[in-house]
Amino acid sequence: MARKLTTFSKLLITLLIVAGIFFGGKFLMDSTGLGDKVDQLQENASSNNNNNNSNNNTNTTSSSTSNNNTSSRSGDDVIKIGVVTWGGYAGGQYFNEGFEASTKSRFYKDYGFKVEFEVLDDYDASRNAFKSGDVDLLWTTIDAFPPEVGGLADFDPVVVFQADWSRGGDAIVARRGITKVADLKGKKIAVAEMTPSHSFLIWLMEAGGLSVKDVEILGQPSAIDAAEVFKSGRCDAAVVWSPDDILSLKAVPGSRVLENSKSAAYIIADVFIAKRKFIDGNKDKVRQLYEGWMKGAAEINSNATSRKKAATILSEEFTERGTPLTVAEADEMIGNVRLATHGDNKNFFGLNASYTGIKGDDLYRNMTDKYTDLGYIESRVPTWRQIAYNGLVNSTTLAGTSHFPEKGKSYAKVTEADKSTAAISSKQVSISFRTGEFQLDENTKYIIDKEFVDIAKVFNSRIRIEGNTDNVGNLASNKALSLKRAQSVANYLIKEHNMPANRFVIVGNGPDKPVADNNTAEGKAKNRRTDFELLAN
Repeated sequence: MARKLTTFSKLLITLLIVAGIFFGGKFLMDSTGLGDKVDQLQENASSNNNNNNSNNNTNTTSSSTSNNNTSSRSGDDVIKIGVVTWGGYAGGQYFNEGFEASTKSRFYKDYGFKVEFEVLDDYDASRNAFKSGDVDLLWTTIDAFPPEVGGLADFDPVVVFQADWSRGGDAIVARRGITKVADLKGKKIAVAEMTPSHSFLIWLMEAGGLSVKDVEILGQPSAIDAAEVFKSGRCDAAVVWSPDDILSLKAVPGSRVLENSKSAAYIIADVFIAKRKFIDGNKDKVRQLYEGWMKGAAEINSNATSRKKAATILSEEFTERGTPLTVAEADEMIGNVRLATHGDNKNFFGLNASYTGIKGDDLYRNMTDKYTDLGYIESRVPTWRQIAYNGLVNSTTLAGTSHFPEKGKSYAKVTEADKSTAAISSKQVSISFRTGEFQLDENTKYIIDKEFVDIAKVFNSRIRIEGNTDNVGNLASNKALSLKRAQSVANYLIKEHNMPANRFVIVGNGPDKPVADNNTAEGKAKNRRTDFELLAN
């Protein structure tokens, strides 16, 4: 005869069934591939929700962004980085295995935290995201930072590391008939003011002995807008980003690239800023972020397979976000920059005593002075020491040649043809010598340092130094003397500033190239000059 189960027996059986289901499910999740798939689905769903939140935030006002700050974060263990559509951040994106916060990321596998890249091409939206805390690190360029740092003063921003140097991604396109910087005088130039484009223009004009006050600036919201103005024929030249340089030449018959950042190699430096409070509270994590990023950059720089993988990541991400980009085009984007290594960062932050090239301090100080002189900065700008946070770089050790700094450009031996090669720009500097002498005194060295050394450092073009005299004295003697004077200037730059000897083309014109009337004392003084010319590459 069957017996009925008691209430206690029923409860016991129920508990055994529940326990079996729980432990069986736990085994499946922990010990089989099913758990990984479920985790990935949850992660993807979370990522998609965060992307939607971020996209919504981008289209809202600053106050709305602040109100939605919590919903835009992927989690407490995620570092969010604001970037633009640019190839210079490939080191971090490659190491992260993409743009999303993911357990596949090497940041997660090696250091235990996730990283997410937020594409914020709209300048104002990116700055609002930084202020509200929607991103922890934000892109900027050190050349364009002085005019904006005042507006971020309440958030105590610091520069934490350099990501790249622009090497062709920025260019000045000009209409037919404009072949050198001097031809820009009095012309209309479209440029996004107080951006890297503007910095590039300022330096190039100075290298040509002009100022942006010598041209008519047509201010634009972005380099993309500047390109459209040029294509429409409403200006004579424009400062644009790649690939708009190529597209502009196609749209305007006879136009040309006057100069690009392959030659202007040390002007536009992409860096990342963060709030000092965030860095102080996350020193170990942000140092590990820097270390991983530098490993990624070194791998891309030194390995073709790694570079192709990085290009594939950029292609897929930008295409998915509405900017169609082939792998080949993404590879070209990476080729238009120098991905900064750990060694480059040590140079940039002045941690290498033997480095004599352009440092972050040099660019920041120079551009502070230039933008102040042009009236774009009215309030006090903090010094480099106040905004440079070199602790991450200084406390990181990375061994191996792939982490070394970039080698300086090498130059072939000078030929006769170099003496007549077309010059992109020519800057006249008055250098006084005693009659019949060619040695440099201390005042002459000061003038060279002040008027030309920084230009020589930010451009990597070959330099032609031409010595010139007035018409007093024997022609042959004047030519010989002018040649010796030009060589003296080159020798000074080689010895004191560690510039390669083969970079300089030395010419002695004597009185053959006057720029003023030799019949007046004033004219003769102007003709006794030294011309510094940047040659076309």
